[in-house]
Amino acid sequence: MTAAPEPTGPQVTVVVPTFNEAPNVAELVRRVGVATRGLDAELLFVDDSRDGTADEVRRVAPGAELPVRVVHRDVPTGGLGGAVLEGLRASHAPYVLVMDGDLQHPPELIPTMVARAREPEVDVVVASRYVGEGSSAGLANAARQAVSSTSTAVTRAMFPVRLRDCSDPMTGFFVVRRAAVDVDALRPRGFKILLEILARHPMRVVEVPFVFGARYAGESKANLAQGLHFLWQLAGLRFGRMSRFAIIGGLGALANIAIVALLTSLGMTWLPAAIVAAEATIVGNFLLQERFVFRDLRDEGKGAWARFGQSFTFNNVETVVRMPVMAVLVETMHVAAVLATAITLVVAFVVRFTFHSRIVYRPRASSRRARMVEREAEQAGPPPAPSSEHV
Repeated sequence: MTAAPEPTGPQVTVVVPTFNEAPNVAELVRRVGVATRGLDAELLFVDDSRDGTADEVRRVAPGAELPVRVVHRDVPTGGLGGAVLEGLRASHAPYVLVMDGDLQHPPELIPTMVARAREPEVDVVVASRYVGEGSSAGLANAARQAVSSTSTAVTRAMFPVRLRDCSDPMTGFFVVRRAAVDVDALRPRGFKILLEILARHPMRVVEVPFVFGARYAGESKANLAQGLHFLWQLAGLRFGRMSRFAIIGGLGALANIAIVALLTSLGMTWLPAAIVAAEATIVGNFLLQERFVFRDLRDEGKGAWARFGQSFTFNNVETVVRMPVMAVLVETMHVAAVLATAITLVVAFVVRFTFHSRIVYRPRASSRRARMVEREAEQAGPPPAPSSEHV
């Protein structure tokens, strides 16, 4: 009988996304090395830092108990989630464990998590603060603990099926079976990469409790901007592109009202004030849509000025057409003015979104063919090895 070939390469890749975590590197490498004895593991830093974190990894790597390498991203994309995606692409191990670089995730839990991941019918093992003896005590204060638990509750309510077995989808400490994740399906926008994975894949989840500890060194990266990014990520995952289009439309409506109120308070009559407000919000909505709704399609078709011209013209025509339609509903069909306004706005929203998706941001035929060829090439053979620096 021919013996089965021995597995080659590490069986576990510990991915640590870092941003200015140089003071934590040496202790993290030491503790991960001790925790992974006998696991055939490697440690991969994906670094977006400006404080020399990558240099610190290179300094301590020769004395580490396990292979250590670093990928430094000169042009970070996708935030922490993008860094984890880079780590998933760079790993060839059957299991990938993700943890933060500040030692608030205890490396000593790695063996337990990997052991659970190797059990039959398990795709992801989540280290949860909300089961058993788990705790979020390491969060800076009661306010941050409240924000964290509230965000978790809202997130689970929005994904009741995909997250039914996950009490802590906001954690950054988990092990995933590499073959269970389609990395090309991920669209990381921020720092909640586990939520992205669970929302886009049907995963078999098990959890282990852990205590979220205090930072070893350095400062927390949590801020208001990250909170807003999370809300945007949540809307995008739950509702997709249309929800972001709707949010911007709602903001534009509020801006329109504010501009009319301001101009009329300064003595302008309502009609020119309404015209100025409409044109200003049309321009503002276009700029926000470029940045937050159709960003991935901007380089696929028309140039920026052509897109703006089509969007600006269509929105003005739509506004001109909508007014007499609303007048017919109110004066001829005797529909209440508020209801008529709501009906025309809903119809206008669907028509605007469809026009922008299908016309303004329509990819060129050559671009679509290129993407098809690219997908076929990926299916025909393995992707090229990512460029990373081994240390």
